[in-house]
Amino acid sequence: MVPTKAAREDPRRAEECGCAPTPAESRELRAGVSRRTLLGAGTAGLVAPIVAGPLLPSAFAATYPSWDDVQAAKANEATKAAEVQRIQGFIQSLTGEVARTRTAAEQAAGAFYTAQQEYFEAAVRADTLQSQADAEAANATDAANKAGRVAAQLYRDGGDQTSLELFFSGSAATADDLLTRLGVMDKLLERNQRVYATAITARDAAQSLTDQAVVARDERDRLQAVAEQKMSESQQAADAAQAALDAQTLNLGQLQAQLAALQDTTAKTIADYQAGVEAARIAEEQRRAAERAEAERLAAAGNGGGVVSSGWARPTSGRRTSDFGPRSSQCGNGYCSTSYHYGVDLSGGCSAGIYAAAAGTVVYAGYNGGYGNYIKIDHGGGIGTGYAHIRNGGFNVGYGQRVNAGDLIGSEGNTGNAFGCNLHFEAYVNGSPVNPINFLADRGVSI
Repeated sequence: MVPTKAAREDPRRAEECGCAPTPAESRELRAGVSRRTLLGAGTAGLVAPIVAGPLLPSAFAATYPSWDDVQAAKANEATKAAEVQRIQGFIQSLTGEVARTRTAAEQAAGAFYTAQQEYFEAAVRADTLQSQADAEAANATDAANKAGRVAAQLYRDGGDQTSLELFFSGSAATADDLLTRLGVMDKLLERNQRVYATAITARDAAQSLTDQAVVARDERDRLQAVAEQKMSESQQAADAAQAALDAQTLNLGQLQAQLAALQDTTAKTIADYQAGVEAARIAEEQRRAAERAEAERLAAAGNGGGVVSSGWARPTSGRRTSDFGPRSSQCGNGYCSTSYHYGVDLSGGCSAGIYAAAAGTVVYAGYNGGYGNYIKIDHGGGIGTGYAHIRNGGFNVGYGQRVNAGDLIGSEGNTGNAFGCNLHFEAYVNGSPVNPINFLADRGVSI
C-alpha cells in the first residue's frame, strides 16, 4: 500500500558511496530478532553487518569532502575559501532538509491521526446502529409471535375463522398493511391493541435503524479509504524525514569538524579533528548500546512476548490501566483524552518492551498525531493490531518488515497524547477497532 523506500530498491547505492549503515538501517538489522534470541545471544555483535542501500533521498547524493580534500584545501587560501563555502552549503542543506521534512511529516501524521479517529468513530456508530436495529427486529419478532399466540387462542375460544385466515394469509409488507389487516379483526384488535402496537413500533424502529446503519456503513467505508490514504502519505513523509535525519546524523558531525579545521588558524592538525569525530561516534554508539541493553533488561521481566498455543502473545508485561470503550475525558499536559477509547492502555514502565501480538507485516511505523510513535501490523485475514506511544528512538522494526509473534518491536514511552509511559494497544477486524481484551482472550491471551 505504501511505496517502498527508494534506497531499498537500489542496493548498489551502498557500493557507490561506500558509506556505513545509517541509524535507520541499524534499527532494521536488529528488527527481525525475537526477544528470546536477543536475550540468549546478548546485546552486542548479534547481527553481522549487511550491505544495504542508504536511506537517503536524491538531494543527498552529492559527494561530501574527504579529510584529504580538507588537508589539501588548507594549503591554498583560495581553495580553502571555496571549500569552506561548499561545506557550509552542505551543512545548511542538511539542516534545512531535516526541518522541512520534519514539518511535512508532522502535518501528514496529524492528518492521518484525524482521519483514523474519524473512521473509528464512524465504525463504532455503524456497529451501534446495526446492533440497535437487530435488537428492534428481535423485539418485533417477539411481539409478532405473541400476537400469533393470542390469535390462536381466540380461535380456540370461538373466534372468527375467516378473520384468522386473513391474518395468517401472508406477511404484511408494511406497518400500514398490518394495521389494515388487524382492522378487520375487531375483536382481536380491541382486546390486544397494545400487543400489536408494540409489534408495529418495533418493526418501524428496526427498519429506520437499519436504514441509518446502511448510511453509516457507507460513511464508514468512505472514511476508511481516506484514513488508508492518509496513512500512506504519512508513512512516506515519515520515511523522508527519517532519511533526512539519518543523512544529517551520518554527515553533519564530520562536516562541522571539517569546517572548523579549515577555519582554525592554530597548530591543531587535521588528525586531531578526525580523532574528535571518531570519539564522538564511539560515544554515540556506546550510548545507543546502553539504551538497548536497558530496554532488553526491562523486556526480560514479566510475561510480555510469551507466545501461547494459538500463536498469539501478550504485547507487553504491563498491567492494564485503561479499558476499551466510552470513558470520561481526562485533561493534562496541554490536551484532553477522547471520550471513546479505541484500545487498552498497558503500563510496564518507561522503555518496557513492546512485542508483536502475532506474526504479520508492519504496514505503518512512524509518528501518528495523538498516538505519538505508532506501529500497525497486518496479520492477514482482515486482522490487525496497533501499538501507540512508543518512545522516541524506540522503534525496533520498520515499514514493510515481517515479524513473528513475540518479537520485540519497540519500547514504551509517552509520545503523543499520553499521561505517562504506557502502551496503547488496539485490535482491528476488517479495519475497525474491537475490544482488545475480548479479542486476545478468544486467542488464549489475558491482559
